Amino acid sequence: MHMKITNVETIYIKEKKIEKRTDGSQDALLVKISTDSGIIGWGEVDSSPMVANAIINAPYSHKLVDGLKNIIVGENPLNIESLWDKMYQKSIYYGRNGAAIQAMAGIDIALWDIKGKFLNLPIYELMGGCFADKMRVYSSNMFQYTIEDTVNRVKIAMDTGHTAVKFGWEPFGFDEELDLKYVEAIRKQLGNDLDFMLDVGLVWDAKTTVKRAKSYEPYNLFWIEEPLHPDNYHGYGIVSDKCIQHIAAGEEECCITGFKNLIDLGNVDIVQIDVTRCGLTQSKKIADYANLFGKKVCNHNFTTDINSAASLHFLCSIPNSLVMEYCQENGEITRNLCKNPVKIEDGYAYLPKEAGLGVVPDNDILEKYKA
Repeated sequence: MHMKITNVETIYIKEKKIEKRTDGSQDALLVKISTDSGIIGWGEVDSSPMVANAIINAPYSHKLVDGLKNIIVGENPLNIESLWDKMYQKSIYYGRNGAAIQAMAGIDIALWDIKGKFLNLPIYELMGGCFADKMRVYSSNMFQYTIEDTVNRVKIAMDTGHTAVKFGWEPFGFDEELDLKYVEAIRKQLGNDLDFMLDVGLVWDAKTTVKRAKSYEPYNLFWIEEPLHPDNYHGYGIVSDKCIQHIAAGEEECCITGFKNLIDLGNVDIVQIDVTRCGLTQSKKIADYANLFGKKVCNHNFTTDINSAASLHFLCSIPNSLVMEYCQENGEITRNLCKNPVKIEDGYAYLPKEAGLGVVPDNDILEKYKA
């Protein structure tokens, strides 16, 4: 059967008030792709929503500068690899990385959703079947502005059955003494048996990272994430060589080339792939490359149920997945976007068995938060 894409719509949703901090859970750009067979696919972009929106809806300029919607309307949505290549080639003047790839990622997820629904199979089956039908989830949190509030977040994670927690970003990273107090307090609350990931938030150089990592050795960190600026591949090489902790990074990377640099030059231990920034098509290839070098893969997800579902299909379909990130910020966009979110119980996320992504946005939530 020859299906055709008839429309690509973007839906920008946001919390009424956006706080000035590094919290990606406050807004999202959703992608809805319609076909002439009546099948609809959903995707999500983690980017600056209105920048990605412009890239999808841009008018034709010339052969290497076209909007993504123009490029794929009228095409067969089942030709996922070919459509990825077409979008890449026809946006090459302004694209190749960053927001252009992120916008493509949202479309790509929606195309996998359509293909799954068309073949009546969940996405993980299309990606080669599953290595696991559930993933251990870690509770992913922003550092709170007091140690007491941060420790309360640890308690919530433990009470809800999580065996691993992560804290990241401001106010952490700027005051050596205070940082150590945060790390001490979190480990003390967790006890010795649960895992603790530390996300530094890009604020150190290599030597600072090595020094701090040494002082954190008694606290048995599961990994140290993104201490350096993402372009500092050479610095990651130094940090990976000198620190005993595993080093994790990758959420700012959007394409295979960037991840190749992170692995070849940075030698990071854990490769963090956000499917709403890379697309499922690329994510699988990045994970395969990481696997050649014995690297584990984790997802990055600080957004919505669509990201959670797509990440879970991806992680369960590769041999080198480690754990799954799940955002614990309390906004409705993160928590309640879909009527049938991924089931998370006792610290595990269970693979959806429905066709496609297995989750669909709730219209009431879309209407409530539509910008």
